[in-house]
Amino acid sequence: MYAGETASAASPVCKILYNRRLKMSKTAKMIIDKDFQISKVDERIYGSFIEHLGRAVYDGLYQPGNPLSDDDGFRKDVIDLVKELDVPIIRYPGGNFVSNFFWEDSVGPVEERPARLELAWRSLEENKIGLNEFAKWTDKVNSNMMMAVNLGTRGIADACNLLEYCNHPGGTKYSDLRIKHGVKDPHNIKVWCLGNEMDGPWQLGHKTMEEYGRLAEETAKAMKLIDPSIELVSCGSSALDMPTFPKWESTTLESTYDYVDYVSMHQYYGNRDNDTADFLACSDDMDEFIRTVVATCDYVKAKKRGKKDINISFDEWNVWFHSNAADDDITQNHPWQVAPPMLEDIYTFEDALLVGLMLITLLKHADRVKIACMAQLVNVIAPIMTDQGGGAAWKQTIFYPFLHASRYGRGVALMPLVQTAKHDTAKHENVTDVESVAVYNEEKEELTIFAVNRTLEDDIELTTDLRGMEGFHLVEHIVMEESDLKLVNSSYEEKVVPKTVNRSKMDGGIMTTLLGKASWNVIRLSK
Repeated sequence: MYAGETASAASPVCKILYNRRLKMSKTAKMIIDKDFQISKVDERIYGSFIEHLGRAVYDGLYQPGNPLSDDDGFRKDVIDLVKELDVPIIRYPGGNFVSNFFWEDSVGPVEERPARLELAWRSLEENKIGLNEFAKWTDKVNSNMMMAVNLGTRGIADACNLLEYCNHPGGTKYSDLRIKHGVKDPHNIKVWCLGNEMDGPWQLGHKTMEEYGRLAEETAKAMKLIDPSIELVSCGSSALDMPTFPKWESTTLESTYDYVDYVSMHQYYGNRDNDTADFLACSDDMDEFIRTVVATCDYVKAKKRGKKDINISFDEWNVWFHSNAADDDITQNHPWQVAPPMLEDIYTFEDALLVGLMLITLLKHADRVKIACMAQLVNVIAPIMTDQGGGAAWKQTIFYPFLHASRYGRGVALMPLVQTAKHDTAKHENVTDVESVAVYNEEKEELTIFAVNRTLEDDIELTTDLRGMEGFHLVEHIVMEESDLKLVNSSYEEKVVPKTVNRSKMDGGIMTTLLGKASWNVIRLSK
């Protein structure tokens, strides 16, 4: 899977050059011990998101007639790549799309389904793929649905009807309707979002915090009566810079606290100023965002004399800025297309670095972040792309850090004690040169260290004290690094890929590692 170093990499000459490089580099120190536990990592932190937006569904998941598609019209190559990422939960059907979603139009015989004006993205939704088809697709990729209900243009009764359709075994109006539609067994969806970004003025049915809090409370109360086993997500702020943040959280949670399990967080970043150093510092903003939301949740818990923690569903996160101008042109000047190419960011290597940093940040907060969804999965700000016209699916640069975290980041998150130099950027102060987290899988007797060197000019010699992990030996060191930070992948050439390197060595429980400048590193150890 990984491109290896050349055969001469382990030669005596190369070892000498390697040692010289270590001597010339900056230094950092780290201690990792299996007792420095943050929390068990909820596997749903490696979730994703599919919205009826752009070519995510049509041309992405679903393309009947393509030789690459199966008998149901689903792209087999896309299925294989999603399975490779091992995504345990997928949020559906939006996004902004959900706030005018009429779920009844998406079920039943396809030929009888109406086309509708999709107002969020000013497209035409033909409803050829709907709730039951998406459930079938999630089964194909070994995942579970995370469903959102429309609290923008609809309300309590419609949410309850949808839940009844999805989860009730039979003998009622909507459960029997599901059976009539050919789905005998309930979907048994366990996680439900109470609307989407209801604090945003762009949202159809935008609510004040008081309006949303009461609507979400009553909707949650009714839904829990239908199926007490479900978990509910209350809408948090749409971004860190929303003017109502964090008052929105404190106000809405005072209404919903007794009935919900999570509050949502959304955040996207972009290098609009073409300042890479400052861009890579954005994960510090994400960290502060999480800390503030956690503090607000705990304030509401204390105020209500509550006993349960409200945890976080970070159910939209990614880099998103490359496609903004093209998106605006489509919505403003060319509306009502079927599946137009929207939000098709082509990701650079530096975008992959920030995605890695965001994954590290999520893992550092594994005690409270229990669900996270990279937005999105296919074609729309996504790690997986398909070309228009039916070409084979391909991997964006951001595919790989997500793959590494999902594959090796399951177990117990450990907090490394890191001593590293810091630097300032245009908009950030005291930015650590090295960002890192570790995950210990006791069952497999594996330890994985994720680390990013955020400096653009300096290699860093990292000395890691692993004496608290007695008996562990080095398995491999995987790295992503490029001299050209703007390098991208495409359907015809994959320029940005991980490789295995010989840059870590163990000596008596002490590991010495070279972290190349501007690099993503995955260091794997086992007994």
